[in-house]
Amino acid sequence: MRVLFASMAAAGHTYPLIPLAQAMHKAGHEVHFAVGEEMHPVLGKLGLRPFRPGLVFGEIYAEDIAQELERLLPDLVIGGWAVPEVVAEARRRGFPALWHGFGRMFPAGIGLVRPTGGRHLDICPPSLQDANFLREERIPLRAVPFSTPGDVPVRTAGKLVYLTLGTAFGTRELLAEAVVGLGKIPEVQVVVAAPHVTLGHVPPNVTVYPWLPQAEVLRYADVAVHHGGSGTMLGALVAGVPQVVLPQGADQFGNADALVAAGAALRPAAFSAGPIADCVRRLLTDSSYREAAGQLAREIRHTPSPEEVADSLADVV
Repeated sequence: MRVLFASMAAAGHTYPLIPLAQAMHKAGHEVHFAVGEEMHPVLGKLGLRPFRPGLVFGEIYAEDIAQELERLLPDLVIGGWAVPEVVAEARRRGFPALWHGFGRMFPAGIGLVRPTGGRHLDICPPSLQDANFLREERIPLRAVPFSTPGDVPVRTAGKLVYLTLGTAFGTRELLAEAVVGLGKIPEVQVVVAAPHVTLGHVPPNVTVYPWLPQAEVLRYADVAVHHGGSGTMLGALVAGVPQVVLPQGADQFGNADALVAAGAALRPAAFSAGPIADCVRRLLTDSSYREAAGQLAREIRHTPSPEEVADSLADVV
C-alpha cells in the first residue's frame, strides 16, 4: 500500500504519528510524509520520505496538498488533527482518509479547527479521553513515545524529577520558579530540558540541558513536572510516572484537569516555587498517585500496538 501521512510541522504534532508510520514502513508499505521542513531530518533518517507540499511551513491547506494527492495517488491518507484540510481534500478527491490524534480531543477556541466526521486513530487511553469524543468512530492505537536518540543523564540521587515546559509555551520566569522550588528538595536529582530558554545559576541538585531524549528520561523518572502538553503527558503515563502540571495554553488545561481527575497528577494552586515543590513532595510520599499513573500505563499497554494497527489498515481501505 502507498500511505500518505500529513502533519503540522511541530514535534508535538509530528512525533505522535511516527510510530504508526514506522510500523507501516517496516511492514513493507510505501510511506510518504507531508510536513514542513523542520521535521524532515528526523523523518528522513527513518525512511519515511518527507516532503514539503507547496510553500508550507506549519498548517497544510487544500491547495498545498491537492497536487500531491494526484502525484502520489495514495491508497490511504492519514492526517493529523492539526491539518484538517488534508483529510477534507483527500475525501473530496475520493482517497480513503483517517484522522490521527495527538492526545485528548482538544476544546474549541485554542487556534485549531476541531476535526469532524470520519474515523480517528486515537492514542489517548479511554479513561482519560474526552467523554463526548468517545462517541466518535475510533480506532484505538497504543501511545508510543518517540524522541530522537541521545544520552540519558547519570542518576546521582535516590529520586529523579524531570522538568520541562516543552518547546512552544515555556517561559524563563516559570521555569526559573520551578527550578528554585525543586532546588529546595535536596534529596532529589532534577534534570531540566529547556530548549530556547537560558537560566542563570541553578541549585546544586539541578542540571539544565538544551534537549533530552524525553522518552528515555521518563523511564527513570519518579515525578514529571511539565506544561501539560499531550506528548509529555502520554510519555509520562506510558512510564507510569505521576505528574505536576503547569498548563499555559492550547489543550494543556484540559489535559491537566483530566490527569488530576484520574488521580495521577497535581496542579499547584499557584505557579510559584513553594507550591510546585509541595506538589512534588506529595507525589514522592503518597503512593496513590503512582498507583493511578500505573493503572493508566496498564490501560495503554493493553491497547493495540502500531504494528497490530498497521496490519489492520488494509482492511480499513
